[in-house]
Amino acid sequence: MSYQVLARKWRPRSFREMVGQTHVLKALINALDSQRLHHAYLFTGTRGVGKTTIARIIAKCLNCETGITSTPCGECSVCREIDEGRFVDLIEIDAASRTKVEDTRELLDNVQYAPSRGRFKVYLIDEVHMLSSHSFNALLKTLEEPPPYVKFILATTDPQKLPATILSRCLQFSLKNMTPERVVEHLSHVLSVENVPFEDDALWLLGRAADGSMRDAMSLTDQAIAFGEGKVMAADVRAMLGTLDHGQVYDVLHALIEGDAKALLEAVRHLAEQGPDWNGVLSEILNVLHRVAIAQALPEGVDNGHGDRDRVLALAQALPAEDVQFYYQMGLIGRRDLPLAPDPRGGFEMVLLRMLAFRPADTADAPRQPLKPVGISQATVDSAKSVAATPVVAKVVAAPVAPVAAVAPAPAPVVAEPVPVPVPEPVVEAVVVEEVVDLPWNDPVEPEAVQKPAVEPVLETASEQPELPPMPLPTPDSVVPDAPEWAAAPIPEPTVAQVDAATPGMDLDDEPPLDEDYIEPDMDSAYSYLDELASEHTAEPAAAPEPEPAAAPATGLALQWLELFPKLPISGMTGSIAANCTLIAVDGDNWLLHLDPAHSALFNATQQRRLNEALNQYHGRTLTLAMELIKPEQETPAQAASRRRADRQREAEESIHGDPFIQQMMQQFGAVIRNDTIEPVEALASQG
Repeated sequence: MSYQVLARKWRPRSFREMVGQTHVLKALINALDSQRLHHAYLFTGTRGVGKTTIARIIAKCLNCETGITSTPCGECSVCREIDEGRFVDLIEIDAASRTKVEDTRELLDNVQYAPSRGRFKVYLIDEVHMLSSHSFNALLKTLEEPPPYVKFILATTDPQKLPATILSRCLQFSLKNMTPERVVEHLSHVLSVENVPFEDDALWLLGRAADGSMRDAMSLTDQAIAFGEGKVMAADVRAMLGTLDHGQVYDVLHALIEGDAKALLEAVRHLAEQGPDWNGVLSEILNVLHRVAIAQALPEGVDNGHGDRDRVLALAQALPAEDVQFYYQMGLIGRRDLPLAPDPRGGFEMVLLRMLAFRPADTADAPRQPLKPVGISQATVDSAKSVAATPVVAKVVAAPVAPVAAVAPAPAPVVAEPVPVPVPEPVVEAVVVEEVVDLPWNDPVEPEAVQKPAVEPVLETASEQPELPPMPLPTPDSVVPDAPEWAAAPIPEPTVAQVDAATPGMDLDDEPPLDEDYIEPDMDSAYSYLDELASEHTAEPAAAPEPEPAAAPATGLALQWLELFPKLPISGMTGSIAANCTLIAVDGDNWLLHLDPAHSALFNATQQRRLNEALNQYHGRTLTLAMELIKPEQETPAQAASRRRADRQREAEESIHGDPFIQQMMQQFGAVIRNDTIEPVEALASQG
């Protein structure tokens, strides 16, 4: 007897032998058991998923000598003839070779005759989408109202090409592709029954190569058995298919994790021995990284379609989420640039070396947010929101001017004071600016709002102004002491000017400027810069969100931080970080701050070092600063400034709405108040 290929030998002969397609089989079995039979069925799906097989099983179910049933006997003459392809009342038509309308008319001429042997005459039209438009038109009437003993079963791989008039006359069933897991499971059963030795890795290679088709998997298995001399081994299947050894992809990734350039190039050398498609190798690396990212976000969401789920989960634990995203993006760019490389292997090596050279630096000294979900990095915080919500801080004082009698009407020049300086000999000094309009960097900037204070400066001689004593330190023997005696008296909160005007722009550098290179900025130049910044924001950007109000007002150490913050010589991003902190504990020279996690994207070890140096410089001794990403329960400087702005705005709106003249205009002329145009008096005064 001649050899029969596996795809034909193992073709299912009943519904219970079918692999997959449960959603289709359930509907057909219930219809057959309840005798609710339709006259036309349409099966769609890719090649090798069971369209023709299901059609033949339906023909057996309809014509079995035991009666109409979902479980044909398979032993009667009708069942055997259908299995052998010689049943006279099962007419199989290849629409791809009979596309003419004459062929369709010849078929329809025989529809009127009753079946010769079976209970029903079944027309199985395969690749029905290949019929011409005239053939479809000729088929319409008969397909809609066939004789009671005629059943039409249509099969196609391209249902989009079928006219809507055909689709509306059929019950349509869409067959799904076979997953690699299901293919491997079925191949394992088949090879076990056939007594063919095999390796699981070889079956996974065949399952992926089948691309959803069980018939393709069977055909490839036949080829693998012949190639391997009666065995299905992974090495033979890989050589037969010309695919990449998946384990070598993990060798490359492990070398990247270890930062070992020698091992990385050695892995590339082993890859080169197989003469691979380097673009395909990069694709495999990207596929693995994609599955690793899924494992970090949702471990149970990782499928075992490649038979390497455990290795993916291990990589997800060993590789930081930031590195995964970085390597994936670098691989995408590398695939785009690979055709431009002088040599494909050299281009591939450069992509890997670029990943190795620019891998994210370790930040073990940065504070970690407690109870952070595994695999989700701090970079997932909405950085745009945190930047927009972070106020800017600085202390601005007027430079020494002449005595009161000689004061010119022009405003005194304003300079930034990076560190506190002692008060000079009797000289007139302007008081610290009390209020300045909020200037978040996401909003258009009005430079006039910075040049003029919201209140008229009060001039008094230094001899008449009492000298403030230095701030005493909290007791060192208490981790979280109560408010000290110096804090018992009312302490002024940081003003809006102190919070909003300290950092004129974002400081994006990683390293602070050297002390010897520091130059006090010229405020006139700063105002010119603000003019340029305002011109760049001619479009109407979204308003910066205000910081959320604190759960409790500042007391004790938190109140001490409110007073200390505007006196620190900090600016830029460091000032933004400090404005969203609060002081939690002081134990001698050890200070503990809590930082709002919403601003963690702005924070790194460099910002913590800058803030620590600023505290050391202010107090004149070395302090040890620790910071934790915990939302402060008491009011931070940024929240205090936001609250004061909101209070001024609310008072301004209440004043406008309560003005009798405005109320009269609203009553007589139907005037409407636009609250978004109301500004506090201080802001208007500062604009001139």
